[in-house]
Amino acid sequence: MNVRTRSSAIICTLGLVASLALTTASAEDRDARQAVAKAAQAAMSAQAEKTAQAAKAAEAADVAGAAKVAKVALTSVATARNPTAGAAGPGGTIWIAEREGTVRVLGARGLGEPVLDISAETTTDGERGLLGIAFDNARAHLYISYTNLEGTSTIDEFAVRKGKLRPETRRTVLTQTQPYSNHNGGDIKFGPDGYLYIAFGDGGAGGDPHGNGQNLDTLLGKLLRIDPRGGTPYAIPSDNPFVDEPNAKDEIWAYGLRNPWRFSFDSYTGDLLIGDVGQNDWEEIDWAPAKSKGGENYGWSQMEGNHPFRGGTEPADHVRPIHEYARTGLGCSVTGGFVYRGSAIPALKGQYVFSDYCDGTIRSLALKNGKVTGENDLVVNGGEVISFVEGRAGELYVLALGGNIARIDPA
Repeated sequence: MNVRTRSSAIICTLGLVASLALTTASAEDRDARQAVAKAAQAAMSAQAEKTAQAAKAAEAADVAGAAKVAKVALTSVATARNPTAGAAGPGGTIWIAEREGTVRVLGARGLGEPVLDISAETTTDGERGLLGIAFDNARAHLYISYTNLEGTSTIDEFAVRKGKLRPETRRTVLTQTQPYSNHNGGDIKFGPDGYLYIAFGDGGAGGDPHGNGQNLDTLLGKLLRIDPRGGTPYAIPSDNPFVDEPNAKDEIWAYGLRNPWRFSFDSYTGDLLIGDVGQNDWEEIDWAPAKSKGGENYGWSQMEGNHPFRGGTEPADHVRPIHEYARTGLGCSVTGGFVYRGSAIPALKGQYVFSDYCDGTIRSLALKNGKVTGENDLVVNGGEVISFVEGRAGELYVLALGGNIARIDPA
């Protein structure tokens, strides 16, 4: 991984020493190293081919399933206290975050006792609280996203050993002051690249009064990308899109977001999908391909979905949503979900599952190359759907703020 850290001088020195050592190595050593390098390159090529074949197979399955409407049911598996987020943990477990500041593990008998309790350190006024949790790809560290007693968005890290949280290892990775108690965002996920992605809303109030969505000099209204283990307190990947721009924050991956309420990566293709809550009229779902280099501008607050907001002008680089829906029905706040990659519901495979906090209907979008080829009503209602959770095997869970945790099963 290419990252910028304060230890770059030490790294360069070590690289120089290694280079000098290589110049004095024997021909036999060089030949051995070249053989190892060729073997490694062959292995990487084989893995790349395998990944490409898997992506093609996934696309073929998606196209085949696009015309199908899956028949599903919601199976209640537990009741929590205002669950807000969840993540697949060690050993196939599901860890659930509760808004007041507790984290519990979902087992065969429901939720266990809290493995983490920061309720004395967070506030739940407005849209605040414990808003997100994520494990790194090795399940060796747990990250939590919450607003502290002052309302500041905070990302903390804990080590995980043998499936158990190590509270004594806690450290703060990143903080962001929030001017208002709404539009905090707070979702966090690790991407296929191993970096931590963080979603922040535009700071709150209404209509983005500070213009944060289009302002690259703030982390608000953005999707961030950092390496939490690469520096103190973190490192910035050198290929982030704005690292060479003096008037932009290096952490920014994408911008023009109002209140990104749940984003995810397709576990097969690596594509990124974001549910972004609208102001008054339009809810939207944004998409970026796995090969994206970042820098997407999703338009807020010049645009609300595909529509100019309060006389705004569409930015030249605006990336339009792949799906939008009007607030003419019961919907009022999109809840982003996941592309279904489980095995229990073949007709749903490859479709993006999402909902709306006010409407509660579980819906899906059939996708092909970032285009929506069909929209389905799955004819089940999850209540006040606040989040989805993807298990290790690709099955999906629905969290309702009122407490119900349900698994999406075949009908």
